Amino acid sequence: MSKIIIEQSGPVRTIWMNRPEKRNALDREMRGELTDALRASPAPDDRVIVIRGKGASFCSGLDMAERRATAETGEASGIEDLLRAIELCALPVVAVVQGDAIAGGNELALHCDLVVASDKARFGMSLAQVGLAPNWFLAKKLMEVLGPVTTREMLLLGDPLPAMRLHSLGLIARCVPADQLEAEAARVMDRLAANAPLSLKAMKATTVRQLEFRDGIPHDDVDALVRAALSSEDAREGMLARLEKRAARFHGH
Repeated sequence: MSKIIIEQSGPVRTIWMNRPEKRNALDREMRGELTDALRASPAPDDRVIVIRGKGASFCSGLDMAERRATAETGEASGIEDLLRAIELCALPVVAVVQGDAIAGGNELALHCDLVVASDKARFGMSLAQVGLAPNWFLAKKLMEVLGPVTTREMLLLGDPLPAMRLHSLGLIARCVPADQLEAEAARVMDRLAANAPLSLKAMKATTVRQLEFRDGIPHDDVDALVRAALSSEDAREGMLARLEKRAARFHGH
């Protein structure tokens, strides 16, 4: 059974994450299906791609049980391929966020061109609470979108931030009461679909290219720190504690 659902409504193609019982946690299969859907050539009449989550949560991030197993080998999460597919998609990509967007789910939303959120939604990076750290690719997106102050708060404390606060700071495009989310999302989609397609493609390509310069900043030492966190005893303890729904006991090694 597919872990995503694709719906077409006129020029709008909506991709639903469909693991509501797991808060739409991104396991390997779902990441692959999402990446393939975003890399697929759009139909001639397509104008907008929308990413949504079924159930109460938008996306809780990487599947913790799967991540804990792969962390033992130091294996990379592979989420970068999905996020890059969002960035490089020729069409505008809109995240409609009805609930929590945490860790990889937060990155997924913020890699989209526009975010339309419910005032019930929260955005966060809980990695410090489970002994992990975002790699260079993930951290630089936070800096690009959120700026240094909010990025430090989100990463170092690890607590989710309300969508309304991010909107008040100009960090996400829209934040409306929950009962108005569908209407506001439809307005944004209709507005995008009415604009000139070639203009939108050119503008998106321009913004992505201008942000890519940060990839060239030397960061081997940062990568080493991230790998050390991933392979640490603290990471094993933190992820196990999260799965067992208890407080983690960290020792710094």
